[in-house]
Amino acid sequence: MLLSRRRGIGHDGLRAQTSDGYTMRRQRRNLPEASLSFLDIISCGFGAIVLLLVIAKIGDPAAMREAEDRLMGSLAALQTQLFDIRGEAILLDKQLLSQRQQLSELSERIARLQAKLASVKSQSSAEAQSVTREKQQLKLVMQILSEEMQRLQGPEFSSQNELVGGIPADSEYVIFVIDTSGSMQGSAWKKVQKEMLNILDIYPEVKGLQVLNDMGEYMFPAFNQRWIADSPEMRNDIVEKLRLWAPFSNSSPVEGIEVAIRSFYQRDRKISIYILGDDFSGRSIRRVVTLVDGLNQAERGDQRLVRIHAIGFPVQLDATAAPGNQAIKFAALMRELSYNNGGTFVGLNSLN
Repeated sequence: MLLSRRRGIGHDGLRAQTSDGYTMRRQRRNLPEASLSFLDIISCGFGAIVLLLVIAKIGDPAAMREAEDRLMGSLAALQTQLFDIRGEAILLDKQLLSQRQQLSELSERIARLQAKLASVKSQSSAEAQSVTREKQQLKLVMQILSEEMQRLQGPEFSSQNELVGGIPADSEYVIFVIDTSGSMQGSAWKKVQKEMLNILDIYPEVKGLQVLNDMGEYMFPAFNQRWIADSPEMRNDIVEKLRLWAPFSNSSPVEGIEVAIRSFYQRDRKISIYILGDDFSGRSIRRVVTLVDGLNQAERGDQRLVRIHAIGFPVQLDATAAPGNQAIKFAALMRELSYNNGGTFVGLNSLN
């Protein structure tokens, strides 16, 4: 009974006897429901972590590295293209700025040229009006002189040789022999055009015209050895083409005079040759005079085949220096030729 009581199990636990005779009571612990819930939570969390690891590691790692490498390569290529595009954009901006500056400079140049062209047109118009006024004044002076001469000479006077400004104007055909050398082109060409108009005004109407340079070259090759029919339009064409006509010249009128006489002289034609120049480059004046005398000598007496007139332009003259040797030779030659061939030599004292 005693042992039974010592080792018996009560309703609230076990009893055990120790070595010293005492008994120890062992109690049973009841597990609460909160502990089980905690274990559930831990289990779920651990499962979620395992699931995340499974998801994160799904697929082939080598393929992932390869895809990453390709992605990085594409990114580097795109960055390189971006840098290239930026560089090209900067270069294009510089080119655009340069072209805009060039366009601005060209626009300014065009504006200056347009202003200069307008000024030239204005000057040309003023010069044309001045030439027209001079023509009208010249015609008026010629008319007054003619009337005065008729009054002084009386109705019974008969002129054997019409003179206008000292130049015989009885010819029916006119040939111009013009020095086209650089000195004439550079200094006297505008004056040459004006004098051409003045000479043509002396002859209101002629049967034929012709224009040669001092080398015998024709201004209008289509009229080689043929007369040009006179008309106001043709006179304008002659003066207009004279502006840009610049064939080679040796500053000696011998060839032009020879072509004019040999090609155009006929017995029934009254011809005048007008020599326009500024200097003479030949060596001998006497040789030229002798040659022209042989060409222009009629069969009987002192009569000449054609008249030879000359107009000297003061290109070689300078008020501060003595005239050049070639200018003096030209004046001496023209005076001799015009005197021997029934013409007149007019030496201009100004190019204005």
